Amino acid sequence: MDLASSNSGVPALRLILASASPRRRELIARLGIAPDVLVAADIDETPRKAEPPRAYAARMAREKALAVADGNAHVLAGDTVVALGRRILPKAEDETTARHCLKLLSGRRHKVLSATALKAPDGTLRERLSETIVRFKPLSEAEIAAYLAGGEWHGKAGGYAIQGSAEGLIAWISGSHSGVVGLPLFETRALLKAAGFPIG
Repeated sequence: MDLASSNSGVPALRLILASASPRRRELIARLGIAPDVLVAADIDETPRKAEPPRAYAARMAREKALAVADGNAHVLAGDTVVALGRRILPKAEDETTARHCLKLLSGRRHKVLSATALKAPDGTLRERLSETIVRFKPLSEAEIAAYLAGGEWHGKAGGYAIQGSAEGLIAWISGSHSGVVGLPLFETRALLKAAGFPIG
C-alpha cells in the first residue's frame, strides 16, 4: 500500500514506525501497511522503581511515539515486556542473562505485555495493550544450552524469541501470538483504523 499518494485528492496518511525492529516491520506488513519511514526511538528504557510491568510497557510505547516527533505523519510505536509476576525480565544482551531468564521461565507461566501507541500529527495519542500468557515446558540444561547456542535470544525480552526454535519449547499460549513476537496485530489494526488508515 502506498501511503505517500492518494488517487482521491485527499492527502494520504503518512506513517512512521518508531522502531528499527525487522519483526515489527514484517508484522505491520501483514495488515497491508508499509511505513514511509522507520526511525528507532532513542529513549531511556530503565524501569522506574516498583513500576508494574503493564505500566512500564505502556509508558515505553508512549515515550517512543512521543520521542519521534513529526507534525506531518502518524507515529506508531510498540514495546514488549516479559513479566514473571511483578518482575520485569530484561532484554538479554549476553548469554548469562538469557540463561538466567530461561531458568526462571522453565515450567512456569509468564505474561507477555505488548503495548502499542499511535501519535497523530495533531498530537492525539491512541494506546492499546495486549496481554498474553505463555508457559514453557520444564527445560533441561541440555535444552537451554541448545537454545542459547542458536543465538536467537540476543536482544530479546525474557531471553527468547517465540518466532524461532523457542516455539518448540512452549507448552501453550493464551492470547496474541503476534503480541509475543513484538506487535499485537489486532490492537494495532484497531488503532490504525480509528486514525483513518485504509485497512480492509
